[in-house]
Amino acid sequence: MTADTLTILHAHRKRLAKRIRPDGEVDGYDSAFRHDMEERPVAALSDVAGVLTDLQHRTDCAIVRGAIADPSRTRGVRRLVHPDPKTGDQPTLREKLRWYLPLDFDGLPLPEGTDPRDLPACAAAAIGMLPPVFRGAQHIVAATGSHLLKPGARLRLWFWLSRPLGHRELVAWLHAAPVDRSLFRPAQLIYTAAPIFPAGMVDPLPCRTVLVEGRATVMPPSAAALAPPARPITPPPAPNTREGSRYARVALTAATVKVASAPVDSRHPTAVAEAWSLARLVNAGLLTEGEVKSALGWALERAGKTREEAEKIVTWAVAQRGDTGNLRARGH
Repeated sequence: MTADTLTILHAHRKRLAKRIRPDGEVDGYDSAFRHDMEERPVAALSDVAGVLTDLQHRTDCAIVRGAIADPSRTRGVRRLVHPDPKTGDQPTLREKLRWYLPLDFDGLPLPEGTDPRDLPACAAAAIGMLPPVFRGAQHIVAATGSHLLKPGARLRLWFWLSRPLGHRELVAWLHAAPVDRSLFRPAQLIYTAAPIFPAGMVDPLPCRTVLVEGRATVMPPSAAALAPPARPITPPPAPNTREGSRYARVALTAATVKVASAPVDSRHPTAVAEAWSLARLVNAGLLTEGEVKSALGWALERAGKTREEAEKIVTWAVAQRGDTGNLRARGH
């Protein structure tokens, strides 16, 4: 198998496990703002199963799909894939193609007669809802914190892929499957701890992680089959401002094309870089902030993100950049 890593987050004095009260009510997870991060190597699904078993009783730990962005910053950090424009906090996680694949099923109806304590049987029902390539593959079935506490199967299945995939390809492949696609994001918490039961109450499911043998890997569709359809990039209309110059219009058009055509793993950084560059034109009076927001909003939406994200980026860039780059002096 090909080596990979699991990124484990440790939230000090925070509970990343559901807690069952004596009256049967359930307390949700604590909101953890900062974590310590570590990466643990895994080379096969059996390694993943070992880590999940270790974490079952670590009620302050969870996993994310992303990789550590900077090994020198792993203590008391936030889960960030992009810079925070308000605080200036830098990314601590980055998108990484992963060989393993966790899939969440929440409330999946079970066939009549299926014992919810029989995790392999529950997993078989869930796999029947996935593309055929998953059938007969080795997998881990892990009961989530709500399994047996709420109706239906509440499981996380883990598979090992024949090639590593990232967020975009996973969404394209499994868009019709009844799984929680937020789990494909690099900073989304994947909870691993068993529920906390009060004194005198026993976990009705003491074995919450089972490795089911089968074919070693699942083969996803080809990269070409999962690629988004090619779309020609045509810039939006040039700004109508009388304040602008030909130089500013050309710069704005070039920025929109760069953002609109940015690869999926660099859309946000490209938008930040272009907004920062265009902010000097706003400060010089050659463009308005609204024009930049409109253009980059169009471009980022074209790239698959939201106009709101572009507006926040431009607001930050204009507020933080105080120079004009001597544009007036050069006659632009």
